[in-house]
Amino acid sequence: MLLYVIRHGQTDYNLEGRLQGSRDIPLNDTGRGQATANGRALAAIGDLEFPLSQFDWVSSPLGRTRETMELVRQAAGLEPGGYRTDPLLIELSFGDWEGETLDEVAAHSRDLIEQREGGKWDFRPPGERAESYALLAKRIDTFLTTLAGPTICVAHGGVIRTLFNRIGKVPGDDAAMIDIPQDRVLKIKDDAIGWV
Repeated sequence: MLLYVIRHGQTDYNLEGRLQGSRDIPLNDTGRGQATANGRALAAIGDLEFPLSQFDWVSSPLGRTRETMELVRQAAGLEPGGYRTDPLLIELSFGDWEGETLDEVAAHSRDLIEQREGGKWDFRPPGERAESYALLAKRIDTFLTTLAGPTICVAHGGVIRTLFNRIGKVPGDDAAMIDIPQDRVLKIKDDAIGWV
């Protein structure tokens, strides 16, 4: 396996500390700059093993990841639209909490915040579509079985946390707490995982 993963650039929800989840929130200007810089960084990696054009390029279908992907590809010297999307890569849903900050959630659901802090990996917020990291990890397990060759992926913080769990063997509750930057490229080769 050879997989490079980039988190989408910053959105206003990220800036405000809002639970974004599966809401389709666009990039802000900072996020666009991060995406462009990540494309340049990807093109500058000296040991890619394959030309960028030979990678399978895949993105979550949400707008912020698609825009990031197109800016990354353009900055790397490729045609912006030459990628596919996969719904398995959509960010985990925070259900009824999406759009709120954790402080706002704590104001009406302190007991649920305490449950979450006691075991974030398996915690599922309220709401019909809400997911835990454990549920998201099942989707990502399926996605990993679809990889047929070297891949470059644009996804979300939660998706990348599950990759640290699944490939890096980081325990679930620890993986759920990893800070995932929006201005770095993650390299996964076989069972090794780290930022480049």
